[in-house]
Amino acid sequence: MGLSNPLHIAILVVVLFLVFGHRRIPAMARSLGSTKNEFKAGLGSGPESAAHAAPASADRSGLEQER
Repeated sequence: MGLSNPLHIAILVVVLFLVFGHRRIPAMARSLGSTKNEFKAGLGSGPESAAHAAPASADRSGLEQER
């Protein structure tokens, strides 16, 4: 069973068009694509940016002195 049958996929597409409309589906696909690209970019720059980041304990010590 599953989605291997082309008829099931066609029915799913029709239901998606009925529920979300023809304007929102391309917008959701674009949003999903840009989110995927940002995620991949974040994975690639993760270790480099973590080495340059200031430790969280240093930021908190400055706040405690101001009080």
